[in-house]
Amino acid sequence: MDSISYKTLAANKKSVKKDWTLVDAENQTLGRIASQISMMLKGKNKPSYTPHVDCGDYVVVLNAEKIHLTGNKWKKKSYISHSGHPGGQKTILAKDLQAKHPTRVIEKAVKGMLPKNRLGRKIFHHLYVYTGNHHPHVAQKPKTIVLN
Repeated sequence: MDSISYKTLAANKKSVKKDWTLVDAENQTLGRIASQISMMLKGKNKPSYTPHVDCGDYVVVLNAEKIHLTGNKWKKKSYISHSGHPGGQKTILAKDLQAKHPTRVIEKAVKGMLPKNRLGRKIFHHLYVYTGNHHPHVAQKPKTIVLN
């Protein structure tokens, strides 16, 4: 009998093929879309996923201003930042952040779901969030993905 050896191939920087994906955030729930976007950024939707390698795709998110939050989160969810100085803590509600910077609500949700290390910081730069239907990444020919 012939012995067949199977070898698990680990992805590396040279073997990873990065694609561009386009996601429409209109009428999507924030947490559900953020978890799917973070999964695409990490590359967990690919069979060649390797935890210590950047094998995810570039993700372009459109219509960030039309995101949906459930319950009373528009009035009760708050984002906290600190300047590093005494008394430098600032709090902003979700509805105020959405009115001031509509893209940051999605960016903060996705960033919170990525690894807290230098790979996570590198992966976060592959996320592009825009308000409206237009984006400057037409030359990359992103594939549109419908998330439900």
